Amino acid sequence: MRKIGKQEIEDIAVGAALLGTGGGGDPYIGKLMALQAIEENGPVTLLDIDEVPEDALVVPSSMMGAPTVMLEKVPSGEEAMEVFGKLEEFLGEDIYATFPIEAGGVNSMLPFALAARRGLPVIDADGMGRAFPELQMVTFYLDGIQATPAVIGDEKGNTALLSTIDNVWTERIARASAIQMGGSVMNAMYSMRGKNLKDSGIAGILKLEEEIGKTIRLAKANNVNAIQEVLKTVGGFELFRGKVTDIDRKTETGFARGTASFEGIGDYKEETLQLRFQNEHLLAQTDRRLLCVTPDLIAVLDAETGLPITTEGIRYGSRCVVIGIPCHEKWRTEKGIATVGPKYFGYDVEYTPVEELVRKGETE
Repeated sequence: MRKIGKQEIEDIAVGAALLGTGGGGDPYIGKLMALQAIEENGPVTLLDIDEVPEDALVVPSSMMGAPTVMLEKVPSGEEAMEVFGKLEEFLGEDIYATFPIEAGGVNSMLPFALAARRGLPVIDADGMGRAFPELQMVTFYLDGIQATPAVIGDEKGNTALLSTIDNVWTERIARASAIQMGGSVMNAMYSMRGKNLKDSGIAGILKLEEEIGKTIRLAKANNVNAIQEVLKTVGGFELFRGKVTDIDRKTETGFARGTASFEGIGDYKEETLQLRFQNEHLLAQTDRRLLCVTPDLIAVLDAETGLPITTEGIRYGSRCVVIGIPCHEKWRTEKGIATVGPKYFGYDVEYTPVEELVRKGETE
């Protein structure tokens, strides 16, 4: 147990942008919300997962929708208060603590904003170890935990209580509602007990995000190579260095979808890279070979600063380094691959772990 203040929030936000694999919404907005809530209400208590009582009611705080929508439709914080209050009312029980549903983007920040305002602790765990675009794409789904009862709400005060037959239907109905509510909504779903979170969640993810942010901050201060330091911290691999030559991005069916193209520089001068994304980067390939594919993590870093760049932040002419990071072992199971592997997203490739793709590339 420890207190999370402003510097910790700054560092976690940087790590959230990296583990968000380009998606999850710009953590900058969530960071501002968390900083304001902490300034007004004081630091937030962060619990290790083993400090949570087995029978405690815990609920992740999150939002869903296209990240591009958040650039103009910024949540106030009242939405989260409203949906959590409605869920407590339905369940007839107080929520003990909250946590991020995914370790990426704005959804790593929102629990701190809510926790500061409601006086709740935040648990150092999540349900992905990264970011994914759909509601059923969590380790809780793999372990049979139901998303509903769930409450979603918008900035106008509209709320909806969902009860669905399975988590895929939760995604479908909530996504359709989110589109009608302006493209993004706040969620209170996947209520569970402390024991469920200990069995199914990915522990220590906020600590890792904080370490990533601190690594980049100190690398700049000490004039060392930030990208190499980040790769050590996350156990990742450099996949490509290049300049953005084209970005095709559009918002449809509640997602930001598109492709970013890169022209190689340095050792990659003779190659071109395509990144395909649906909120998050899902596939990286050159004209010769596959470099990395979901569920492994693909992140784009600024070549000079090492800071992560979101899908909506990619700009023509930017010089970037693309890195790959092995996903959590839960996603490499048969059900994990079926849920978030390349075939689910319509890519006609087989999942191969990023470390194997890197070794194959080194021997070619």
